[in-house]
Amino acid sequence: MRDLIFVTLFLFPSLGSAEDWEDRLVFNDGAQGAHLRVISSTDTVLFAPLIEDFVAQNPSISIEYLVSGTADIDKRVRATPDAFDVIVSSAMDLQLKLANDGFALPLDDMQVPPWAQWHHSLFAFTSEPATIVINRTAFEGQPIPQTRQGLIEALRERPEVFRGKIGTYDVRQSGLGYLFATQDARASETYWRLMEVMGGLDVRLYCCSGEMITDLADGTILVAYNVLGSYAAVRTEGKDALEVILPSDFQTTMMRTVMVSEATRKAEAAERFVRYLITEEPASPDSKPFLPLLTSGNASNEQETIGLNPALLTFLDVLKRKKFISAWENAVIQ
Repeated sequence: MRDLIFVTLFLFPSLGSAEDWEDRLVFNDGAQGAHLRVISSTDTVLFAPLIEDFVAQNPSISIEYLVSGTADIDKRVRATPDAFDVIVSSAMDLQLKLANDGFALPLDDMQVPPWAQWHHSLFAFTSEPATIVINRTAFEGQPIPQTRQGLIEALRERPEVFRGKIGTYDVRQSGLGYLFATQDARASETYWRLMEVMGGLDVRLYCCSGEMITDLADGTILVAYNVLGSYAAVRTEGKDALEVILPSDFQTTMMRTVMVSEATRKAEAAERFVRYLITEEPASPDSKPFLPLLTSGNASNEQETIGLNPALLTFLDVLKRKKFISAWENAVIQ
């Protein structure tokens, strides 16, 4: 494990118990150089290979990896920006607003396409689609839906099978879930029909993709909507009962983004880590579990991907968010 040491929260009594993290690990503990605090929405099992590879290439640097929800990350960084050196999140809109509000340190000469960065301070390093994941046992002898309309028809035809067995994000709590929902709604009215059908079948609401996939695997639910493709690929590997579907009607593809905190006191090491995420080739192919960022020359892919632009801020407006959440609750909370 390249001298990797995982240190769990109970080994940090001096830090106090007030902070409640989903996970908290230290990599390369005892290194003599900079100690970076990275706050991230990405599950440790997915991000650990990247950090292992980075500290192997930079043995003087240690990294404390703190996992929290996307909406919670935004709140924590705004409250104590100097507590973190690097911020990683899948909620592109919240990240862009943080950067736009001055919480990100500008960096020069980062090798990402213009549409995948914001004012040289927020940078995308992955491209990840939202997917539908199903438990095949629910579709034996039945066509597997390839579009949202196909999913609507499948749910309507056999409500007794799917009642209480569908999962999706609780957009009131999940920053990524809210991003996916608003982008879906902008793309097609089919989204609202799907939410109404799911709501009528007592949909289960989740904070994150990992929990949805866990419940899919044990049969608690049979369909999960808007699961992150990276999680789906990793968590369904070796599970023959699960199938990942990329909807053919339209795809919602987000980019995972990273920034250096404007208040960091370890700017050089933090910038080195961000550059690694964006440009460096890992020592092992397994060190990058995410889909690589789309190249700037691929115009069609650029158009299919949610861009880092001011349009992302539209649904963060207080009144627009309140209106959207109200419409979502009317459809889903029946």
